[in-house]
Amino acid sequence: MSLLLSLPQLRGPILSQLRSTTSIFTRKMSSTEHFKQSPHKLLVIPGPIEVSDEVLFANAHPSMSHVSPDFIPIFGDCIRMMRTVVDTAEGQPFLIAGSGTLGWDQIASNLVEPGENALVLHSGYFGDSFADCLETYGANVDQVKAKIGAAVSQEAIEDALKKKKYKLLTFTHVDTSTAVLSNAKAIVETVRRVSPDTLVALDGVCSVASEEIHMDQWDLDIIITASQKGLGTPPGLSILVASKRAMQVFNSRKSRPTSYYASWKKWLPIMQAYESGKPSYFATPPVNLIYAFHASLSAITKAAPSLAERYELHREASRKIKAAAKELGLKQLPLDPDFAATGMTALWYPDGLGAGDILPRLAKRGIVAAGGLHVDVKDKYFRIGHMGITAVEKSRGDVDSVIKALKETLAEATAEK
Repeated sequence: MSLLLSLPQLRGPILSQLRSTTSIFTRKMSSTEHFKQSPHKLLVIPGPIEVSDEVLFANAHPSMSHVSPDFIPIFGDCIRMMRTVVDTAEGQPFLIAGSGTLGWDQIASNLVEPGENALVLHSGYFGDSFADCLETYGANVDQVKAKIGAAVSQEAIEDALKKKKYKLLTFTHVDTSTAVLSNAKAIVETVRRVSPDTLVALDGVCSVASEEIHMDQWDLDIIITASQKGLGTPPGLSILVASKRAMQVFNSRKSRPTSYYASWKKWLPIMQAYESGKPSYFATPPVNLIYAFHASLSAITKAAPSLAERYELHREASRKIKAAAKELGLKQLPLDPDFAATGMTALWYPDGLGAGDILPRLAKRGIVAAGGLHVDVKDKYFRIGHMGITAVEKSRGDVDSVIKALKETLAEATAEK
């Protein structure tokens, strides 16, 4: 009985102590000062990439309503910052839960009506996939294919555009399967000269924030990307920016969009509402991921190094890895340095060696690289990603770690053969 009587008397001090402890914990965890991600192998595949402690900490934000007054400005800021990343004044960003692949569906279902013509420039695996998506939504698709390791020439593009009227031309800025970089500026110039009404869509899943892009200056109509590569955020966000011309084409379409989830009729009011500081709902956004995305975009667009400096740091990291590979006798998959991506490198295995000789040995040294992806040569090469904080934060030593592990791996594998 005495114990029961004492509980009310104890409850006050206990609760007070708990509140004090919780307050201390909250203060400690309100920044990344006391937060470090767990030790892990260095992830240098061409996406997902390493993310900063600040981004990972933001992803651990307490669960939040997607229409909360606290969340609305975070989402709105992300929309505005994406314009800065792709260098557009009036482009319309769409941030939707999904992978980069959802960007294809958005383009195919909102901008191309069934029976209309689309031209896909093919520089690797993802050209075929984009074409398949467009055909799924009823487009008549032609492809212009470059040989493995090359980008489609401007002459080939011009020839194709002269043969048929196309509603849309698409190209993969950096094809993740080959590390081939297409010349976005030159492609748009060719299209505007030969077929000025054709929309030009850039698949920038493996290029945005690691390769230089100027949407307005180059007159691009659509850029699609995803959160997990150069944008330095965990996977889960499909990101698209549409030009005024693209939105006018969308608004003048004769039939309704051919997707429900990807329909801009559903999503445009949501983006406009959040950017204006108002809540709206169609489908629940990935709230925690948006917080993480906000942390990464803030670092990219509002902090040092500047966006221009980040591009140069990516180029520097790329040159360093490619030079080391050449010194080790490794040849790049891209046939010409002008075709080689900045954010990743694709390398042929040395004669007599394969994935089983290289990738496990790199992993043993704490480096996670990627095997080949292009169906015709996937067993003959491997890929290294060097984008985001791996390229920008030199103090991490990621590039040096990759080069050291690559040297040791090749020496060991060659000796055992």
